[in-house]
Amino acid sequence: MHFTTTISVSLVLFLIGLECVVLMSARELVRQVRENVTVTIVLEDEVTSDEITRLQNVLDLAPYCLDAQFISREMALQEHITNLGEDPQKFLGYNPLTDAFEIHLQEVYTAADSIAHIEQQMLTLPYVNQVIYHKDVISKLDKNLNEISLILLAVALALLIIALVLISNTIQLQVYSKRFLINTMRLVGATPWVIKWPFIRRNMWLGMEAAVLACAMIALTYYYCVQHLG
Repeated sequence: MHFTTTISVSLVLFLIGLECVVLMSARELVRQVRENVTVTIVLEDEVTSDEITRLQNVLDLAPYCLDAQFISREMALQEHITNLGEDPQKFLGYNPLTDAFEIHLQEVYTAADSIAHIEQQMLTLPYVNQVIYHKDVISKLDKNLNEISLILLAVALALLIIALVLISNTIQLQVYSKRFLINTMRLVGATPWVIKWPFIRRNMWLGMEAAVLACAMIALTYYYCVQHLG
């Protein structure tokens, strides 16, 4: 019974621990996804080098900006030629692209309302033409990430309840199997603490053994995933 109970509890604890690892990994993945959201600040055609430097300083000091990269119209043209294989200067006679900044935001500022506020703030600057970002992608990202987080939390809560019920039933079975011994101890004057202590001690050891076994299984699973899945 002790062996079976230890294995059963360790398996439930393993699932709970694995769920916690998944939640932490998902949290890191969410942070990376949010910080990869790109916001493009398109500048006016007649922007000066002083204005570009001023905006660079503003972005470097802004709490919402993770990093900011200046893309000159020449760099943008070269990237356009590399990606699409055509040079618009050949049939237009001039470079239609403009200078711009590409910025990545801190995770806490990647919500739709926060980006909209940043957009309004940037558009107040006279040398900023427009701010470009994918509003629909941001909205879907917020919705999907919230739904996934709720599902993972619900699964973790369900596993935790299962673990508590399993441990409670195990203790009740142990007490029931020793009911005649407990009644005999009561008849000879044993105090409640004297009766309870052997059960408490036994189940504390059982819990520690199950926890060590569950941690070992989690470590092996994590090592396997890192080695084969990355």
